[in-house]
Amino acid sequence: MSGNEFRFFLSCDINLPVTLRVERLEGNLPPTKSSSDSKVDSTAEERKAELYVECALYIDGAPFGLPTRTRLETAGPSYCWNELVTLSTKYRDLTANSQLALTVWDVSCEEEEELVGGATILLFNSKKQLKTGKQKLRLWQGKEADGSYPTSTPGKVPRHERGELERVEKLLNKYERGQIQPIDWLDRLTFQAIEKTKERESSKNGNSHLYLIVDFCGFEHRVVFQESGANFFSPSPVSSTNEIVTVWDPEVGRTNPSEHKQLKLARSLNRGIIDKDLKPSSNERKAIQRILKYPPTRTLSGDERQLLWKFRFSLMSEKKALTKFLRCVEWSDIQEAKQALELMGKWESIDVSDALELLSPVFESEEVRAYAVSVLERAEDEELQCYLLQLPIRSPLAPGVLITGIVPSEASIFKSALHPLRLTFRTADGGSCKIIFKKGDDIRQDQLVIQMVSLMDRLLKLENLDLHLTPYSVLATGQDEGMLEFIPSSSIAQIISEHRSIISYLQKFHPDENGPFGITAACLETFIKSCAGYSVITYILGIGDRHLDNLLLRDDGRLFHVDFGFILGRDSKPFPPPMKLCKEMVEAMGGAESQYYTRFKSYCCEAYNILRKSSNLILNLFHLMAGSNIPDIASDPEKGILKLQEKFRLDLDDEDSIHFFQDLINESVSALFPQMVETIHRWAQYWR
Repeated sequence: MSGNEFRFFLSCDINLPVTLRVERLEGNLPPTKSSSDSKVDSTAEERKAELYVECALYIDGAPFGLPTRTRLETAGPSYCWNELVTLSTKYRDLTANSQLALTVWDVSCEEEEELVGGATILLFNSKKQLKTGKQKLRLWQGKEADGSYPTSTPGKVPRHERGELERVEKLLNKYERGQIQPIDWLDRLTFQAIEKTKERESSKNGNSHLYLIVDFCGFEHRVVFQESGANFFSPSPVSSTNEIVTVWDPEVGRTNPSEHKQLKLARSLNRGIIDKDLKPSSNERKAIQRILKYPPTRTLSGDERQLLWKFRFSLMSEKKALTKFLRCVEWSDIQEAKQALELMGKWESIDVSDALELLSPVFESEEVRAYAVSVLERAEDEELQCYLLQLPIRSPLAPGVLITGIVPSEASIFKSALHPLRLTFRTADGGSCKIIFKKGDDIRQDQLVIQMVSLMDRLLKLENLDLHLTPYSVLATGQDEGMLEFIPSSSIAQIISEHRSIISYLQKFHPDENGPFGITAACLETFIKSCAGYSVITYILGIGDRHLDNLLLRDDGRLFHVDFGFILGRDSKPFPPPMKLCKEMVEAMGGAESQYYTRFKSYCCEAYNILRKSSNLILNLFHLMAGSNIPDIASDPEKGILKLQEKFRLDLDDEDSIHFFQDLINESVSALFPQMVETIHRWAQYWR
């Protein structure tokens, strides 16, 4: 879609119920009436309020349907429901003046429910577009939300009271909806400045106001109001100002008949005899080479598609050109598709990484997909195992092991939110095998990440770089359950608690009075290499929610990561560093000035440049997962894959990428904020 196009849905065409998410309440609650009457000092921390939110829809000032209530929330402050609310009314039934009335009630009082406050918000803005994303509503304390039109309890902060905070939050909402392009380094600085602005505005205004945060459902395109049965838009009132208005063009997205005719003539099969002898000029050759270097996520423009089709015969000797050529074929044209398939059979044989691209949803032709499978048949079994997850085939954790029973005395429960089980099984050869069974997480996402770790481990070893990674086995047995191989190890949090440092822990298993820091040189080298490997991999894959309980260390010095609930840049913690490199790991290398830390940075940069060479392979594998419902991919496949592509920094040469990655390492080590979060996390584990 070009920058000049504006695509939209009509509200009358959306046959879905109105949906929103009630997130949280910000600000301090006023004292209850009962506590005020008894003259008891009641601060926000001492008060045990039990709150719920009532959501009621009003159309043109009249109630429409029954109100909906959230669950009771007593864990405040701040009170966080994070509950999805679905109303009985559908979007197609809304009018331009539809309002949502939200009222917060407190049921902790013995006598009767006490009104906290209410606010009302219009569902469509002044341009008749459906509001989406987060909305911060100021509650009118002591007032129930008024659904009349116009309302007496507007949740929107009056224009004359709006300050820097309201302006920033409006921009933040646009950023979260993808309307502002993300830039990692600039975003981190911006978010830090936003937090300072919030603190400054909060101290300036005090805590006299209460705000209810709700999140409205979003759609692929904007939703424009139109009544059912209407086929026109009512004209906007004439304005005396130079305000820019949006004009809805019903022909947006349709094919231009003139351009289509010209394209058909240019690609006429009658030109085949002429095209066979065509050779690209110097400028055309440069343009073609630029197109062939495009990542698989890049959509070809009309001119680029025409250029590749024009010189299709001269490109048959270039194996990298086949996937791009097949993207420019008009598959709805039977004759053109037939010629393309004939050329495909005569084309220079492509690599396995390019064959994976032909199995993506972009290529629907059975012949093209069959050709891709024939290429994969040439791959060795070891290489093919790295791609099996993307190709609907599952393998047990250890197919060669025969289980004869379970050892109940060795079963245990891990101390984490979902309480996974560790089970020990007896095997037919008299030994045992241990697995972890987890319920409540989408293990398919873990399986995908571990598959990438296995693949990257193989790519690094092909370049004679063994970073001692630990790609343990994972098998998803359902959408929210699965099995994982148990690797004997200890978490960094446990090691610090029991041994005070990683060095002391390694000295216990690999002591050497003459070795560095009192441990064997081989053990320290293993630790440094594994730290480097996972630092690079977790950065590329955008692994989030890293803390000292999901960083594990084996007795031989190999460090590895577990629990991959957040990938592709998502994180449960605010302001995460680019990679998880904690101070405990740096101290184990002798500090940021030691020769071992310098060696660690060297391994990181070498691994990063090796993996950048195989960026197309990795991007193709993720592109094949676009149609899956794995959480962090399904939410926005295109955005997730573009984030992954950005991590490779394909615009830099090897030397510049080394400087770039060294800056990332320095930034991550100097990040102090994650250390505070680690302390909070340990407190949470203590009380769990």
